[in-house]
Amino acid sequence: MEFEDFVRARGQALLRYGLVLTGNADDAADLVQEALLRLSSSWRRVRNKDDPEGYVRTIMARQHVSWWRGRRREHLTDEVVAPPVREDEHDLREVWQRLRALPPKQRAVLVLRYHEGLGDDEIAAMLGISRATVRSQASRALATLRVRAQALSGRRE
Repeated sequence: MEFEDFVRARGQALLRYGLVLTGNADDAADLVQEALLRLSSSWRRVRNKDDPEGYVRTIMARQHVSWWRGRRREHLTDEVVAPPVREDEHDLREVWQRLRALPPKQRAVLVLRYHEGLGDDEIAAMLGISRATVRSQASRALATLRVRAQALSGRRE
């Protein structure tokens, strides 16, 4: 497969992945563009491997971590960008909003663990953090989500 064919075939999936990581459509597009630029220089070596998409997703995850390490704080906005939701996936919009409220490191760990199905060792290697940090970030994120879910369910009753 040629690089251009790969981009055409998997570009939208990579953009969705970037949106899940960043929570912002513009940042997701920048993340994909940066990752594809890096991939293009090593495409000849990568295309012969079993999983070139996994390789570019790793680039994206590491680049995202690098960006939030450089910023060290979130830029809050009134606008919530949600991925397109089909009629049978109404709950995804609520899940997305709850994930969006988490700090970037916690959000990245949950996305890699539950969306990508990676283990603690893989997440730690991908994000350049320890296994203990992966577990603590996931635990904090899940605890935050539970507290917020309980608060919401308490309001509805």
